[in-house]
Order: sequence, then structure tokens, then C-alpha cells
Amino acid sequence: LSLEAGGKSSNIIFADTADLATAAAKAAFGAFYNQGQVCSANSRILVQREIHDEFASLLAQAAEDYRTADPLAGLEGNGSLISRAHADDVEGWIVRGRTDGEVLFGGERREVRGSNAYLEPTLLGGLPGDHDVHREEIFGPVAVLHAFETEAEAVSLANATDYGLAASVWTSNLSRAHRVAGDLLAGTVSVNTVDALGNTTPFGGFKQSGFGRDLSLHAFDNYTAPKTTWIQFG
Repeated sequence: LSLEAGGKSSNIIFADTADLATAAAKAAFGAFYNQGQVCSANSRILVQREIHDEFASLLAQAAEDYRTADPLAGLEGNGSLISRAHADDVEGWIVRGRTDGEVLFGGERREVRGSNAYLEPTLLGGLPGDHDVHREEIFGPVAVLHAFETEAEAVSLANATDYGLAASVWTSNLSRAHRVAGDLLAGTVSVNTVDALGNTTPFGGFKQSGFGRDLSLHAFDNYTAPKTTWIQFG
């Protein structure tokens, strides 16, 4: 049995990031692409406090590319969630985020061609680091923004979930990139990009994200069973 069971991936942006606009564009992609219905979606965005407000503004601009649109009209943007029932569940998380914190942008439900399973890209903020929105997989176009002070705090926040599928780190410091990647409990860590994937590298996670690996030669291990034979001579 090999399980790939989802995640609650973090995206850590340090103040020494060379290009915040690119980081924001990639963060929007990592959180809102495919309506956020991606197992490794970077739905927890951790930003060093001194760049928090600037990054939040850039992210709001980048999220405009993922506003809801009619997929049958040839318009660019996000389509519907998989079902109305799932849209209800995701909207419930937005309500909780608004009640316990604030909606920084988005949060609206739309109707297209008679279906109301459309949700605008949504960013939540003002929530404590141990809030369920930080810990539970929402599987929709909903991300949460949280400020951190130090590298150690960022790693602690990123690892404070039952999942361990993927993570992203943005920094201009190569030593920090290696150090943080090593400390993160995630099967894949993308540095200065999000959700990197390749057929030649293993993909999978730790903790409740599952076990075993897809892709690469490591995937063959899912279909093999080692056998031991002992022979006593004499």
C-alpha cells in the first residue's frame, strides 16, 4: 500500500528575498491554481514581519489572475470547485476565518451558469498560529497569511501541522535555504519557486500526508518486496 493523502503546505518568504513581486506571483499560483484543489497547495503563507504589508499588497495584485471566470466563455481565471457541497465546506472555513480573524481579500461566492460552486481567491489573516485554518487542509482557493520574526519561528510554524507533503522557501541566502529545507518536515521543498515537480525525483510526504513515493526510480519500491534467504553450511 502506498498513500499520498494531501497536505497543508507552507510557503516561507524571508525579508532577504530578492524579488518580492515574483515571490507574490508564485505564491498566488501555489495557493489558488486549480481553485486551490491541489494536494500540495501552498496555502500557508509565512512572511517575515518587516515585509509583511508590502508582500500582502503584492499578493492581492497577483491574485487578480485567479478571479472566478466562466470557463465556457474562453475567459482566463478560476473555474468552479468540484461540487456545490465542497464549495459549502470551503465557504465555512472562510466564515470561520472572518469570525476569528479577518479576510484580507476575496471571500465572495459567485454564480456562473446556474452554479454557485465558484469562490473568489481568498486570503485570511489575523489568526493565531495554532488556529485550525493553519492546520487543516481546506482544498479550496483559501490561503492564510501569518507574520514571523525569526527563522526558528518560521520553521516551527511550518511544521505545526499533521501534514508533511511540500513546502517552499524564498531567500537570497543559500546557507539559509539549505538549513531551512533540512529542518522542514516535508517530502518536497522548493527554493525560490513553488511546488517544483519532476519525473526523475520522488514525490510524497511525511506524517498524515502518506507514505511511499511516486515518480522516479523510488516509485518502483512500491511494487517490490525484499526477500531474504539464509543457508546454513555444514
